[in-house]
Amino acid sequence: MSSYDSLVIGAGVIGLACASRLARSGQRVLVVEEERWIGSHTSSRNSEVIHAGIYYPPDSLKARLCVEGRDLLYRWCEEHHVEHRQIGKLLVAVNPDEIAALDAIQKNAVHSGVDSLQDVSAAQLRQMEPAVTGVAALLSVDTGIIDSHAYLQSLLGDAQRHGADLALETRVSRVQHNGEHWVVEGESCGEPFSLDVQRVINAAGLFSSELASRIDGLDARHVPKTHWCRGRYFSYSGRSPFSRLIYPMPEVNTAGLGVHATLDMGGQVRFGPDVAWTDTIDYRVEEEIKNDFALAICRYFPTLDVLRLTPGYCGIRPKLSGPGQPASDFSIQGPETHSLPGLVNLYGIESPGLTASLAIAEHVARIID
Repeated sequence: MSSYDSLVIGAGVIGLACASRLARSGQRVLVVEEERWIGSHTSSRNSEVIHAGIYYPPDSLKARLCVEGRDLLYRWCEEHHVEHRQIGKLLVAVNPDEIAALDAIQKNAVHSGVDSLQDVSAAQLRQMEPAVTGVAALLSVDTGIIDSHAYLQSLLGDAQRHGADLALETRVSRVQHNGEHWVVEGESCGEPFSLDVQRVINAAGLFSSELASRIDGLDARHVPKTHWCRGRYFSYSGRSPFSRLIYPMPEVNTAGLGVHATLDMGGQVRFGPDVAWTDTIDYRVEEEIKNDFALAICRYFPTLDVLRLTPGYCGIRPKLSGPGQPASDFSIQGPETHSLPGLVNLYGIESPGLTASLAIAEHVARIID
């Protein structure tokens, strides 16, 4: 392989955003991806929502990078002609017992720098979304939707225009620092390779912890366990009953925000994701879970026609917290953590990772610069 300054491992939305950012700064960048196409896991199997940044603990990486990344992403979409729409979402309290949770979300949002949430009464909710049942709601005008596949292609195109290269079907088996640079070994399209680089960005998503275990000299104390959490979606055929995204109150003591309703760029409704922990890559959506979805959806959409629900798709989130544990923040570790020069490991980059991707890339660039 040719000579490069930086190696980015993983061609999901985070890896490609980092590659674009580093290439634009003049670095010679190589992105390697084990799969046959870019964004084949979490980056292309999600709700495709541009989040406002209202749920995450103030001053957390998720909160700060989501708000910063949201604005960067809207600007990127305009400049790079990525299809998106800032359609807004409604956070709905279905019964009076949930109003306290709605108030807590609004307070948290303000403390995180999001002051654009608007109170919506029950009467206003009926007027805005007649199919939705609730006693109160909040309107998030900053929330939008995006064509995630077009976004991935735009990041790759920008990186390549600035000189970055992409190697698919390429697996890194060993990373070692020799005192001057990193020596990276692996196999690309069935052939062994060895590469010398100054910087290594571990953006392997679901596999970041596994990859980190193959980095010689990296103390195991700095490698968190990644838990895999499946999120399944059901499509809703026919005309959409909603004009905005509809989110119920987050479920207590779970790893998700509840089975919510989102729209794709074609106006098709999908419901999800749910929470299902797994130890294997399994993208099935089982027909037998339809009734569980229907019960969750009917709380805020009581006229749901179950016959219009069909299995859609499934994604897997890389979480740093396991079942029953409090939600964890992103973990972005540079030399100040592990004392290895030029190495950045990104762990647990789940939602709002897509929204925060450009801000994460800026954060990584600051670390290695």
